[in-house]
Amino acid sequence: MSNLMKKSATASAPAPIKVPKTSHRTAKPQHSAHVSPLANLNPQGRIALIRQGIPASSISSLSARMGLSKEILLTSLGLSRATISRKEKDAIVLSSDESERVLGVENLIAMVQTMVEESGDPTGFDAARWVSEWLTEPLPALGGETPASYMDTFEGQKLVAGLLAMSQSGAYA
Repeated sequence: MSNLMKKSATASAPAPIKVPKTSHRTAKPQHSAHVSPLANLNPQGRIALIRQGIPASSISSLSARMGLSKEILLTSLGLSRATISRKEKDAIVLSSDESERVLGVENLIAMVQTMVEESGDPTGFDAARWVSEWLTEPLPALGGETPASYMDTFEGQKLVAGLLAMSQSGAYA
């Protein structure tokens, strides 16, 4: 397919990025149907959304799209289950910090979807599920840690996004 899907020959390279098993594929294309409109905003729109806060219910929607338990998603984002549950129940928006963490995951999903679309036919590829699987696999480039363990900070999210970008170009650190 592309460098996104190829294995690296070096020991210090990130773990190979693989197309998910057929259990993560669907019969229909996954273009914009599974990419949140939040991820498609321009930087100013994203900043405004972070400042106003996104609905707490977006976490449940994101975990469902990813096929990832809400508990695992909250843990990887460093968010309190009790706090998020209360905000969902009361229909309160997330704080700027919480919103930024959630949008960081949305950004990774959009990034992978774009990479696959640029590489060829994305039919049947589910970027949200692929990201979910990839986040939980230890990577040599992270000292054997999982990308999910870096998703609780903005800097960690930038590092993880950088690894994805490097994997597409084949330029490994």
